[in-house]
Amino acid sequence: MSSTSTVAVIDYGMGNLRSVSQAVEHAAQGLDLKVVVTNDPKVVHEADRVVLPGQGAMRDCMAELRAAHDGGLLDSVLHAAANKPLMGVCVGMQMLLDHSEEQDTPGLGLIPGQVLRFQLENQRQPDGSRYKVPQMGWNRVLQSPVASGQPHPVWEGIPDGSYYYFVHSYYARVENPPHTAGETDYGARFTCAVARDNIFATQFHPEKSAQHGLALYRNFLRWNP
Repeated sequence: MSSTSTVAVIDYGMGNLRSVSQAVEHAAQGLDLKVVVTNDPKVVHEADRVVLPGQGAMRDCMAELRAAHDGGLLDSVLHAAANKPLMGVCVGMQMLLDHSEEQDTPGLGLIPGQVLRFQLENQRQPDGSRYKVPQMGWNRVLQSPVASGQPHPVWEGIPDGSYYYFVHSYYARVENPPHTAGETDYGARFTCAVARDNIFATQFHPEKSAQHGLALYRNFLRWNP
């Protein structure tokens, strides 16, 4: 990787930017890769790869992204999604889909599917306790075969069934099974990582997931789709 390569962590006012950028910087050590936190559409447009974080309500995230630089930041994200490696995190993953039940919010329509609220009332976990919404804590992630028939390259070297940290009340239901790159169980099995072409995204927080989270970021930084 050349010394001029950059990864842009997008700042539109709705991401956990400090922990995400610190984790990406840590994962980038030794890769001659510059990490920049930015809301400048030009910087995002020129970056070699992009990380799209997000937390809070999806409607607010979409509104802030659309408003930034009069839509210029959104345009640069869509350009990245079509032309370079892009990784979404948490609501940054949900935004890639068509629509969310959360306040009836349209998404970016990059991966066909819906974002649905957990319906876990009166259901109990194996230990007898009630399921809580939001899901908050560590959960096992099962790697799914993508279009190639194999697990996604961003999982390379990470044991199947590794634990990652989740905080969410809504989950993704993708239309096309090859777009599911990872699944987890919470009341029922659901998609917690999605992938298509040069896009990879997770519902869980790699930056809060210890060594397996850093490994995932590092694999993304080295991934050449």
